[in-house]
Amino acid sequence: MALQLWETLKEAIPVYTGLSPATFFTLVALVFAVYYVLSGLFGSSANTQSARSFEEVQPLPPPVQLGEITEEQLKDYDGNDPQKPLLMAIKGQIYDVSQSRMFYGPGGPYALFAGKDASRALAKMSFEDKDLTGDISGLGPFELEALQDWEYKFMSKYVKVGTINKEVPVSDGGSSGEATETKPEAKPTEDGPSEIPEVKTEESPSSAEARNE
Repeated sequence: MALQLWETLKEAIPVYTGLSPATFFTLVALVFAVYYVLSGLFGSSANTQSARSFEEVQPLPPPVQLGEITEEQLKDYDGNDPQKPLLMAIKGQIYDVSQSRMFYGPGGPYALFAGKDASRALAKMSFEDKDLTGDISGLGPFELEALQDWEYKFMSKYVKVGTINKEVPVSDGGSSGEATETKPEAKPTEDGPSEIPEVKTEESPSSAEARNE
């Protein structure tokens, strides 16, 4: 039965297609191969797009207030840990920028600003490591104005969750305290007036004896 069917196909293929059986089956195999490749490419891209859209639709957790933290602690919120919020600071004020993870998260155009106080870099529109600091000393008026615009943008768009605690050295206060303590010990002027009346009292008898003589 199978042989009869095969013979029938061999006779029918040249009649209806004008091709030999070998050529016909080769073309069929090529069509299936192209379909398989295209379905794999478009199917994977569709799956990734659906996964990304699902991630974007997921609601973000509410911002958590951190209070005062150090710059070293702020580095833990650079977006590498998906369980932690994405934070960034301007002029010592920390903001939750998790809703803009596509910009400030890993792989984003401003990812190097995350987890840092990037005030100087934003003012200068710089991407150099030396400018990734909160020190804004020496900036010009135009740079300070640009930084002010960035701060207004963050204040209106993101939630402030804390401030950077910068430790002040105690050595300066100690030296000034020692200087104030040493001042009361020098009393050259208090002894001076006390010695003058004693000299006058010693000279007064001699002057009286001279008059009597």
